[in-house]
Amino acid sequence: MPASWSTRFKLSLLAGGLTATLLVLSGCATVDAHSTAYVGVEHPAPTMPSEVVVLRSEPLRPHIRLGEVLIDASVDPAPPIAEVEQKLREESAKLGGDAVVVVYDRIGTVGARANGPLWARDVQAMEGRKLKGIVIKYRS
Repeated sequence: MPASWSTRFKLSLLAGGLTATLLVLSGCATVDAHSTAYVGVEHPAPTMPSEVVVLRSEPLRPHIRLGEVLIDASVDPAPPIAEVEQKLREESAKLGGDAVVVVYDRIGTVGARANGPLWARDVQAMEGRKLKGIVIKYRS
């Protein structure tokens, strides 16, 4: 039995809404973070993210390395740098760090996207931002 006009209309509205939702979501800036504690070092209690300092060079003050934070961020659109630094602070605080030293910060190709039919495919490179920080705890 063929679908009625109202059923087809509702289905087309649903499909259009899903398409619009996907377009909106694909235009959002993203920041994903992951932290890893080192084996064989102390594991202090978590600290407050607001107290973690983001550094670009290793401090002269005595410290121990607790672990690493890896950040994957979009570049088109790019998130505000304050959001990236906040993620660094949050992940470092989970490991009990006083500071995080950024040792790697690059924008580069992270994948590829294929568009079009199989016989006339267009492949476009996808770029992303990668950051790596070493979480440290100052010695008393």
